[in-house]
Parts: sequence; C-alpha cells; structure tokens
Amino acid sequence: MKRLLTASTVALAASLLSLSTFAVASSSKVVAADHIEWGYLNPLRGVLSPGAADLWGNRTTDTATGMLVRFRKGFKSPPHIHNITYRGIVIEGLMHNDDPKSAIMWMPTGSFWTQPAGEEHITAANGDTNLIYLEIDSGPYLVKPSNEQFDNGERPLNVHKDNIVWLGKSDLHDINVEGVKSTYVWGSTANISGSMIKLPAGFKGSIETKATEFRAVVISGSVEYTSDDMKEVQSLASGSYIESVGDFSHKITNKTGSEAIIYIRTNSQYQVN
Repeated sequence: MKRLLTASTVALAASLLSLSTFAVASSSKVVAADHIEWGYLNPLRGVLSPGAADLWGNRTTDTATGMLVRFRKGFKSPPHIHNITYRGIVIEGLMHNDDPKSAIMWMPTGSFWTQPAGEEHITAANGDTNLIYLEIDSGPYLVKPSNEQFDNGERPLNVHKDNIVWLGKSDLHDINVEGVKSTYVWGSTANISGSMIKLPAGFKGSIETKATEFRAVVISGSVEYTSDDMKEVQSLASGSYIESVGDFSHKITNKTGSEAIIYIRTNSQYQVN
C-alpha cells in the first residue's frame, strides 16, 4: 500500500532538515584588545580592586568563563581563598601566586599557574603594567577569607615560562609547519584541554578546527587575523580573543620580528597549517 506525503509531512521534514543544518553551521567571534570593556574584579572595592573583563562566559554566574584581569604595580592581596579552581596565564608584567609563606617567584609573560579551590594564597604584581588571562570551568568566581579554607584534593601548579617544554612539527601530529611549537598545559575528563602555540616571526598560515568549542587568546606579540566571516584583516594585540563553533579556518599572519603566543581552549583536535 502506497503512502501519500501530505503537505504537513513535507513541511516537517523541511523544518527538521533546516534545524539539522543550523546545528552544524560554523560561526565565529573576534574581540580586539582595544575594544574590551573593563570593570572591576571586586566592584565593592572600586579602584582598589584589580580590573576585570569577561572575554566569554559570565564570572558572576554558574558557568565556565575566560576573563582578563589587570593589576597595578605593587599590588599584593591579603591571604584569601576562592570557591572554585582557576587557571592563570601571564600576558604582561610580573606575577606571583602562591602560599603566603612561600618565597616570591615572579612569573613573566607566558607563565602558567593553577589555583585550587579552597587553598589559601596571595597574589602580587610587580610589572609597570600587569595583565593575565584567568579561566574557570564553573562559577561564580568569589573571593573568601582564609578561615573558610578547605582541601578539594587538587594541588597548585606554578610554571615559570622558562620551565615550559615546547614541542614542534616532528613531535606533534597537529603541527604541520616548521618553526611552530606547542605545549599542553591542562586537560580534563570532559574532553576539554588547554594548550599554547608559538608562531614564529613571518608565520603565515591557519588554525583548522571542527570543534564545538574553540577559544583562543593572544598571550604575547601581535598578529593579523582574518576568516571567511570577516571582510577585512584585523590586527590583534595581546589580550585579544577569538572563538568559533564548527568547521572553521582561522587565518593568521605574524608580520612582526618576534614570535607570538596564543592560548587555545578546545574540546577537539586542531591543526596548524
């Protein structure tokens, strides 16, 4: 017995096809450093608080977030804890983050650290200008007194830039260009990981991704950026942000005389070509 397709059946099929196409459609977003809107990490303290700007997410809600935080020279926090674990990457200046009794270790641009939830620590800054990228997997991001400290089972990590191990084309399957280097700085059971790549002076290529979450922050240097979503090339200084969803090609050129470092958070593999 033959079945006739009604107009409503055809319409439903077309609708489902449209939704399926929409679900895999690629998209991107770019925020240049000079277009970032700043607020305060602790609004109640006003100018005494470090400045802060969310690049993605919302640090005041229960969601993953990536933000910029800037500190004035000579800043030193009192001992405190946070309700959640965070990661930090130094973009500019000199940063110290450790147990209150630890000797000062100033971490320059490209250094990386993690601060476990509940662990007492201090944060200090000693550069003329000090800027970090701070990332959390859940929120809100809160500062609490040391008398509320607890042990969540994680341990802190402070990696000075001179102690980071970088690998190149001969070591990694996702690097296809001589001179480009990469290092993995963290991973999670949720199949999300963080890495940094170094693009040498004169680099001209692309980062290819099919991830449903791809987020990148320029840590050092300056690059020129374009994609199929953009009509004009955009200059991205340190602190600039890029994201994409789906099959996407991020075209990057480093016309400067020094290397550029980009941090990448993603839930899938990517290729540097």
